[in-house]
Amino acid sequence: MNTIQQWSIGAAIALSLGLSGCAKQQSTTTTTSDTKPTSSSSAKLTTLSIGFQKYGLLPIVKARGDLDQALKAQGIQVKWVEFPAGPQLLEGLNVGSVVFGEAGEAPPIFAQAASPNLIYVANQPAAPKAEALLVRQDSSIHSVKDLKGKRVVLNKGSNVHYLLLKLLRANHLSLSEIHVVYLPPADARAAFEKGAVDAWVIWDPFFASAEQQLHARVLATGQNLVSNHQFYLSDRNFAQNNPQVLNTLVTELNKTTDWVKTHQDDAAKLLEKQTGLDLNILKTSISRMGFGVTPITAQVAQEQQNVADAFYQEKLIPKQIHIQDAILNNTVK
Repeated sequence: MNTIQQWSIGAAIALSLGLSGCAKQQSTTTTTSDTKPTSSSSAKLTTLSIGFQKYGLLPIVKARGDLDQALKAQGIQVKWVEFPAGPQLLEGLNVGSVVFGEAGEAPPIFAQAASPNLIYVANQPAAPKAEALLVRQDSSIHSVKDLKGKRVVLNKGSNVHYLLLKLLRANHLSLSEIHVVYLPPADARAAFEKGAVDAWVIWDPFFASAEQQLHARVLATGQNLVSNHQFYLSDRNFAQNNPQVLNTLVTELNKTTDWVKTHQDDAAKLLEKQTGLDLNILKTSISRMGFGVTPITAQVAQEQQNVADAFYQEKLIPKQIHIQDAILNNTVK
């Protein structure tokens, strides 16, 4: 997720997926009297606000209801707050409208550069096949090296921005040798479809929809180049004061991915109405997910640091950041 993560099938679907606006902000943690937000460890947590997007693991968790039941047993009510994409979700986390949410690799890097409140809690395994460099079926481009002098469209500062950097580097090319066009997924798809650009770097489920609806040709995926992790993130105070709740969250998320792994068609059906995407597109996208949710390891933290360093070198973030600063000692394994 990636980038959460946005997706579309043309402008109409983009609107149906809520890409034009941000969810209404709501309170985060409340006392038993439900009077005002608090992050104090002495106040009893009664409401947990979770940010989610239309595609990904969290909307499946929401639809199944198991997390709600597990937290209800602890006297905690879940308040689900929808966001159009990862950056908006993490902004919501920063201002306190949620205390927990899901995003891809890139949004947390920008969020950490802007605020010290972000904490990495857990991640799904790498899903490098869930993002790709695409060309049209009739394109004369047959290798990454053929991109020299060509127009490549992508969402600036997203996971696939890092994929493009890695692909170019692996083929002895630089960004200055191609013409990069920065557009969000809905606009990028339109430009790709009408031939205004030569290639598109994109993630699932946009990737799957381009394969199935536009018959786009895959020039390269992230395999053997990038990790493409999905991260679960939290407000620092909440994470420090509620380790048991975090443990419940990670446990239930992991249980859900176990279910999704063996019930992929059912999982796709849960997302069909929510996203407005075709069932086969969702089934393909889900099959390329990373299954399992675990605490952040030192290796994953280093891989995320590599992304952050690359973004800093490209001047996508204003200052160098250290991923370890956003990881609590008790969340790293």
